Amino acid sequence: MSELLYEKKDHIAYITINRPQALNCMNRAVWDGIIKAWEDVRDDPNVWVAIVTGAGEKAFCAGQDLKEMAQWMAIPEKERPPFPIPYPNPMKGLWVAKPFIAAINGICTGGGLEFAMACDLRIAAENARMGLAEVKQGLMAGNSGTQRLIRLVPFGVALEMLMTGDFVDAQTALRIGLVNKVVPLADLMKEAEALARRICEAAPLSVQGAKEAAYRGIEVSLAEGLKIEEEIMARIGRSEDAKEGPRAFAEKRKPQWKAR
Repeated sequence: MSELLYEKKDHIAYITINRPQALNCMNRAVWDGIIKAWEDVRDDPNVWVAIVTGAGEKAFCAGQDLKEMAQWMAIPEKERPPFPIPYPNPMKGLWVAKPFIAAINGICTGGGLEFAMACDLRIAAENARMGLAEVKQGLMAGNSGTQRLIRLVPFGVALEMLMTGDFVDAQTALRIGLVNKVVPLADLMKEAEALARRICEAAPLSVQGAKEAAYRGIEVSLAEGLKIEEEIMARIGRSEDAKEGPRAFAEKRKPQWKAR
């Protein structure tokens, strides 16, 4: 059985970590599948948005497979194979302009929360619990966790989570801005799909341009961000979809996006 499930339907890609017996921890097979799925979302023009989740009800992802990590660390340094976490990966270096939605069920900790934060939008089930517990294991969040968390929640809250390794529940995550919405577990995928369909109603290149402008802009000054916005807007304005939108409005019909 594949430990990373990937399927596509109606412009939506579904990425599911399929190790419920191990709380969907990430091992080499999962990482290989994640990289391939991310690259396919990037490269397939018929995919406009992706939903990421974990199999079962107990966990979205409990982070890196520590048993596999311990086996790797037990190998003499000069004889070790490459580090179990590949680079680039969605948390570091593997940029995809298309939107990703994390549907968070149950435990979401360590690399699992880093994975969720690498997505653009997060919907949590009521049973979700999130944290970066690496400090309790003699490690630290080192695959983007320290940097992404401080950009999503208030700085003091982020520091408390990073330094204690404590978890927050779904409602607390919503209050601090870590997730966009909290829903009953039974409705989780339905809500994620509804959000994905809403995004698909917009012009895909426009959605990608808005995401790119936001992510690039948050790292620079306002003046530089406005230049980035202007550059991307000019590129979008040359697309076929930029002509289709006003034409469909004038003709009082639903636009037919081509993603070009």
